Amino acid sequence: MRILVFHGYLLRGTGSNVYNARLAAALARGGVTIDLVCQERRPRELPFVDAVGTWVDGEPRVEVIREPVRVTAWRPDIGTLLPTYVVDRYEGFDAKSFLDCTDEEVAAYVERNVGAIRDVVARARPDVALANHLVMGPVVLARGLDPDVPYAVKVHGSALEYTVKRDPARFLPFAREGLERARTVLVGSRHTAESLWAALADDDLPARTRLGPPGVDVEEFRPRPRAEAAAQVHALAERLSAGTAAAGEGDAFSRDDAAAGRALAQLDLASGRDRHVAFVGKLIVSKGIDLLAASWPLVLAEVPDARLVIVGFGGWRATLERLLAALAICDLGEVRAIAVEGRAPEGGPRAPLRHLLAFLDSLDGDELARYRAAAAGLGERVVLTGRLEHDELAPLLAACEAQVVPSTFPEAFGMVAAEAASAGALPVSAAHSGLAEVTATLAAAVPERARPWLSFAVGDGAVRDLAGRLVAWLQAPGDLRERTRAALVAVAHERYSWDGVAAGVIAAAEGRHGELARPV
Repeated sequence: MRILVFHGYLLRGTGSNVYNARLAAALARGGVTIDLVCQERRPRELPFVDAVGTWVDGEPRVEVIREPVRVTAWRPDIGTLLPTYVVDRYEGFDAKSFLDCTDEEVAAYVERNVGAIRDVVARARPDVALANHLVMGPVVLARGLDPDVPYAVKVHGSALEYTVKRDPARFLPFAREGLERARTVLVGSRHTAESLWAALADDDLPARTRLGPPGVDVEEFRPRPRAEAAAQVHALAERLSAGTAAAGEGDAFSRDDAAAGRALAQLDLASGRDRHVAFVGKLIVSKGIDLLAASWPLVLAEVPDARLVIVGFGGWRATLERLLAALAICDLGEVRAIAVEGRAPEGGPRAPLRHLLAFLDSLDGDELARYRAAAAGLGERVVLTGRLEHDELAPLLAACEAQVVPSTFPEAFGMVAAEAASAGALPVSAAHSGLAEVTATLAAAVPERARPWLSFAVGDGAVRDLAGRLVAWLQAPGDLRERTRAALVAVAHERYSWDGVAAGVIAAAEGRHGELARPV
């Protein structure tokens, strides 16, 4: 079988990039041949890529890296503009949000990708295809594929929430055209399905919508003995420390290998003296990192050896560093100024960080004094690594006792929570959207006493609630913690393997709805 997959972005990092990379690798293991259309700048470095397709003087050319060729990574020439859903930086491109692109820029982007699809199909006709993102992947396939080639659409949350719903007059027509011929529309959760149905207002769409969550590389994200995990993170720190600094000083998006290595070298993972908790995600305001930062002095007041490891990059990093510095000296006036300043949540109107403000308003008396004393240790108890590649995360998560997913904006699926569970770290997630659905699956498997620790409500009590879950877990009896970890690993391996995801994508593209779960 041959499948054409249109992604249009990188194959490393987070979210849909990881989804498509892992999906391609899983499909190849199953004997499928894949034409993966993306914008990955260094595809030859990826072990699952067997050939690279580019365009020379407008003609497609393929460079074979190894035989047999299962995965060909195609990189269309789309010029220098890359439209995105969330403001980001991409090597070799001028990235700009779809909302900020002109109609002419959007049309040119679609047209160039449609031409590339036609060129790829002319070389080898696919049996089925998959489009990623509500815009513009589906419309690219709708226009570029032969009408008799069936395809599915995988809806990731960003295109729906940050583009189509923010400017429906411009982008709904593209979404509707792209979904019209799709055999199946895959969503990560019931929450995303309901949001999609409301936005599209298509009575026929629910009948074609099925669950298609991302997967977890269970061989990579696995529990490790402490010594093994510590040694692997130490080796990574040494390798990165020997690297180069980011090209742009203070750049929130660039990878600074040397700084990441120095940050990782600060972690004492081998001795067991520190209790590590991770955050993995983009440093943007919708990820709720302000709530986690404010909660950490509350955690330290009860568990002084707790250490927070923040892995991520994004436009809010400088503000996060300001926030941590203000908290460390308990300058609540500066913290309040940051909260009032707020930030526009990826295309939405600017708004204050009201849950952080509610917490600040509630601090007084003896609690404020305890908070002030504990916050003084933040400088030593919080480490920011910057960006780590996806395959570098696994040993770090295995060395952590918990991972926090505090998003305040809806998430299509809680992949980072599933990966943490697979590695044996307790995922503590916000109780909404796709995160809540992952939590429900995990909570059903763990001991009853541990179930409340897996989630917290996003509201004015979020800072205290989050801290309370972490403290309860870190202070729990050892036997309860071991039984909980074992249950998390087992259910993550059973429910979220990539091989199962790959089989579901093929069934979706062929329209075999009976083999796929409904988003209920």
